[in-house]
Amino acid sequence: MAGIVIGIGGVVYLGVENRIAGSLLFTVGLYAIVLNQFALYTGKIGYALGRPLAYMAEMGVVWFGNLCGTFTTGTLVSFTRLKTARAAAGICAVKLEDSLSGILILAFFCGMLMYIAVDGYKSKGNPVILFLGVSVFILAGFEHCIANMFYFTVAGVWSLKALVYILVMTLGNSAGGMFIPFIRKVGQRT
Repeated sequence: MAGIVIGIGGVVYLGVENRIAGSLLFTVGLYAIVLNQFALYTGKIGYALGRPLAYMAEMGVVWFGNLCGTFTTGTLVSFTRLKTARAAAGICAVKLEDSLSGILILAFFCGMLMYIAVDGYKSKGNPVILFLGVSVFILAGFEHCIANMFYFTVAGVWSLKALVYILVMTLGNSAGGMFIPFIRKVGQRT
C-alpha cells in the first residue's frame, strides 16, 4: 500500500505545473502512510540501528513491496488519459545522467529528511513536518528510491542501469535515514 500511495503522490506531482504546489501535494502519499501505518522503506529504515537482524530482513520485504506498489500504480496510470509519461521521462533522464556518487549524496540527504519528517510526526503528531520534509527533498532535487521506482515505471525506463541507480538511491536513503539516530547514540555515549 505504501508504494501505491507514493505512486498517487507522484501522479499529482507530475500533473501540476507549479513545482511548489506539486511538492506539497506529493505529501498526500506520506501522510496516508503514517495515518494508516503502511510500511514505507524510507520511513522505517531510520529505526534499524540496534534492531535484530530480522528487522533488516523485514526491510527487504518492505522495499520489495514498495517496488510492487509503485510499479502497479505506474503501470495502471500509463493506461489512462493522464499524460504522466512525458513529464516522468524528463525527470528520469536527469537522474540517470547523474553520477552514481552524486545520486548517493542526494539520496543520503533525502533519507535524513525522511527520518526527520517521520520521526517528527511520530513524536509530535503534527503533520506539518511531513509536508515540509517531503516538499524540501523534492524542491532540493534529492533522490527518493521509492518515488523514483514510480517515475521509472511511468517513464518506461527500467533497465539494468535504472536498477543500479535505484539500489544506490536505496543505499543513500538508508544511510541518511540512520544518520541522525547514529549521531544520537554516539552523543549519548559521551
